[in-house]
Amino acid sequence: MFASISGPRRPSPPRAARHARRLAVLATAAVALAATGLAVAATPSSAAACNGYVGLTFDDGPTGSTGALLSVLRANNVRATMFNVGQNVQGNPSAARAQVDAGMWVANHSWNHAHMTSMSQSQMQSDLSQTNSAIQSATGVRPQLFRPPYGETNSTLQSVASSLGLRQVIWDVDSQDWNGASVSQIVSNASRLQAGQVILMHDGIQNTRDAIPQIMANLNSRGLCPGMISPSTGRAVAPDGTPPPTTAPPTTAPPTGSPTTPPPGGGCTATATFPNVWGDRYNTSVTVQGASPWTVVVAVTAPQRISTTWNGTPSWDSTGYVMTMRSNGSGNTFGFTTMTNGNSSARPQIRSCTAG
Repeated sequence: MFASISGPRRPSPPRAARHARRLAVLATAAVALAATGLAVAATPSSAAACNGYVGLTFDDGPTGSTGALLSVLRANNVRATMFNVGQNVQGNPSAARAQVDAGMWVANHSWNHAHMTSMSQSQMQSDLSQTNSAIQSATGVRPQLFRPPYGETNSTLQSVASSLGLRQVIWDVDSQDWNGASVSQIVSNASRLQAGQVILMHDGIQNTRDAIPQIMANLNSRGLCPGMISPSTGRAVAPDGTPPPTTAPPTTAPPTGSPTTPPPGGGCTATATFPNVWGDRYNTSVTVQGASPWTVVVAVTAPQRISTTWNGTPSWDSTGYVMTMRSNGSGNTFGFTTMTNGNSSARPQIRSCTAG
C-alpha cells in the first residue's frame, strides 16, 4: 500500500542524472561495507584489551522472557552461561536453542530445582542425567557445568556430577535479583566482581535485564570482559578457554586454626576439611558427629568473609566474622565458601558444637 502525497509532484531527473545518483549510492554502500569489515576486524584487538574475565550466569531458564534477555545480552555484546532447568528446557526447547544460537553457554541446573541434598545417590544421578539429555536434545550441546539449586551441595552430589562430566559451579557474587533487588542494587552488587569470579543472576527478572547495560559499563571501565566458565577450574576465563594473566593460580596453602572442635562438651564433634581451594576463595566442609539436630559455631579471620553456605541455617554475630550454623534436616554435613580478601592462609576455627 502506498501513501499519496499532495501537492505538485517533483519532476523526474534526466537519465544521466539518475545513473550518476545510483553510482553515488553504490559507492556509499561500498564505503559502509568497508567500514563494517574494519569494525569486525577490530574485534580481536578490543578483546585483547581485557585485563580479566568474569562469568555472568543466569539461572532457572528458559522462561517466557528468555528472548528479551537474549536481546539485551546481544545488544551489550555479552556472552553468558545459562544454568537451565531440565523441565523448562523440555517445555520450551526452542528457547534453549535460541540461547546457543545467540552465543551463550548452556549448563545443568537440575531437572526441577529440588533440594538435591535430600535425594539418594541414584535419584541425583537420574535427575542430572535427565537434565543433560533434555539440554543436549534441544541444543545439540552436552553440558559441562552444573549448579546445584539453592547452592546446596554435599560430597555425594559433587561425586555424581563429576561422574557425569559436570563441574560444579556455585558463585562468588549474589546479585540478589531473586530477592527483589532494585536495578541499582543489582548493579552495585555486580560491581564487586573481580577477575575470574562468577555472579548469580536469573532469567525472567525485569530488573536484571534493565541492569545489564550498567553492569557492562562498570566492567568495561575496569577492563573486565564477560567470559566462559572453565570446566576444569570453575573460574571465568577468556571465551576461547584460555585463562587471562590476572587469573590467580590455585593454591594449596596449609590450613591454620582448629579444624576440629575440642573434646565434645556439648554432645557432638565437628570436623572441618577444605576440599576446594582457589586463589581468592575456598570451600569448607564440616561433618558433625554425635548429635542430630546440632548447632556449630565457626569463626573466620578478618578480612575473610563467608559468601555462600549450604545444608544448614546460618546466622552471624554483629562483626560478621562468627557464624552459627544450625542443622536444617539436610544431614550432618554442611559447607560454606569463604572469600580470602587478601588473607589466603587463614582457615575457619570451629569454636563449639552442641546438640539441639
